[in-house]
Amino acid sequence: MYNPKFSSRTLLLPSILLLLLLTAAAVFSQIEDADDDLGDIDELIAYDEEQENGENSQPTAAHFESRESGKKTDVLSRAQRVVLELNGDTAKRAIEENEYVLVLGYAPWCSRSAELMPRFAEAANVLKGLGSRVLLAKIDGDRYSKAASSIEIRGFPTLLLFVNGSSRPYTGGFSSEEIVLWTRKKTGAPVIEISSVADANEFLKQHSTYAVGLFDKFEGPDYGEFVKAAAADNEVQFIETSSAEVAKVLYPVGTPTKPFFGLVKSEPEHYASFDGHFSSDEILHFLENNRFPLVTVMTELNSAKVYSSTNKLQVYVFAEDDDLQKLLKPLQEIAKKFKSQMMFVAVDIREENLAKPFLTLFGLEDSEDAVVVSFDYNSNSKYLLESDISSRNIKEFCTGLVQGTLKPYYKSQTIPDNKNASVLTVVGKTFDELVINNPANIVLEVHTPWCITCEATTKHVEKLAKHFKGLDNLVFTRIDASTNEHPKLQVEDYPTLLFYPANDKSNPIKLSPKSNLKELAVLINKNLKTQDGATKDEL
Repeated sequence: MYNPKFSSRTLLLPSILLLLLLTAAAVFSQIEDADDDLGDIDELIAYDEEQENGENSQPTAAHFESRESGKKTDVLSRAQRVVLELNGDTAKRAIEENEYVLVLGYAPWCSRSAELMPRFAEAANVLKGLGSRVLLAKIDGDRYSKAASSIEIRGFPTLLLFVNGSSRPYTGGFSSEEIVLWTRKKTGAPVIEISSVADANEFLKQHSTYAVGLFDKFEGPDYGEFVKAAAADNEVQFIETSSAEVAKVLYPVGTPTKPFFGLVKSEPEHYASFDGHFSSDEILHFLENNRFPLVTVMTELNSAKVYSSTNKLQVYVFAEDDDLQKLLKPLQEIAKKFKSQMMFVAVDIREENLAKPFLTLFGLEDSEDAVVVSFDYNSNSKYLLESDISSRNIKEFCTGLVQGTLKPYYKSQTIPDNKNASVLTVVGKTFDELVINNPANIVLEVHTPWCITCEATTKHVEKLAKHFKGLDNLVFTRIDASTNEHPKLQVEDYPTLLFYPANDKSNPIKLSPKSNLKELAVLINKNLKTQDGATKDEL
């Protein structure tokens, strides 16, 4: 199990992801799954078809648009019958006898599995309506652990696509629409052809985000790179057409000339046309820079996309929803000036599962006021706008990020009163004064509140400080690494004991916190003797 260790430069992104995973798991709702072992696969498939034929309704992608609770319940009920329930006897056979099988490994007690299963069932229903050859199946990996392990399901939930018996990891999103899109792309349908205006208008009823390519013929190098990009991308539906009239319906801005590629999305910046060289890499790069809106409002559903973005310089604005709405338009104007240089994300500060993991890294987890921060995942640095939040100040903040003139932010508690203390408390703001620039030798204890063995080390340090009392060339200090940071303090294990020689503060010497009092006293005396000869008798 992962033991969280906070290091501002080496563990910034992992810390965020860990905190988000831990908090997100708490909000998923539990559902009951009491599916019985129904036996032979052929009988199951026949049963599904028999039940489906009796419904007198054909499932289509339009089901996604339904908002009537009765209709949604009916659709989900039929969708759940489309998903084949596997068991210890049928799992391998289903995979071996079908060209394409998308398997969901779940556990009844897993809240994330419970959240995903209804979406998986909806996706199965739509794929069946679209005539897909993919069989969607699920297996209770807790009940049939041996069968699940044999098909490489070792955690929950797990999605795997089997192509002619060989497994491929699932790399798409987790809404029903995203599961449908990814599955169709990976099973031979990365591009949809639209040849008539009527079909184009029908497509627009169900899709607001897509990419369209206009070609004379569906062949040649440019078209080949277009298809290659379509297969590689996991999030955007690609459309191809050879009709300028159809292209005008799908992309009604300007007059597209062949070959043409453009992205359409349901954002203020609705259309983006590609003006680069027709290569799959350039097309994918174009999509990455344009798939997000100017300002992305983070939700539980899109958070994974934000974290996985290739744009590693990200600006976050945390505020209550009403304030975010007021900030949104000026933020969009600022984002236009820095497009492709950084990503802008707005987060409702009251959504603790989304906001708190980020704000904790700044020591602002209890803040109720608006906060603007930035993360540069390339250098594992973080930044805080410490002036008033205004369009002008945010723009200057972003300019400093691009030009590299901003100083990274390091957490610090308020400066404590160390009067008469035998062990001085160091915070981020006093680290230079009390450790780096202090002319004496320094013993520094680095601890955290969650560290189980830190208490014993703290007691040792208190006793050592009393023992060495009277030596002007030796100062004992401690710092809480969970709430204080400094660029010259990079510690990942707690507790940590460091001896900073008076004449070389850039190379602290590690003392083993597992040593007993006498051993620590010997080590400290040894290092003092190396420095200037002033020592204290052993304990």
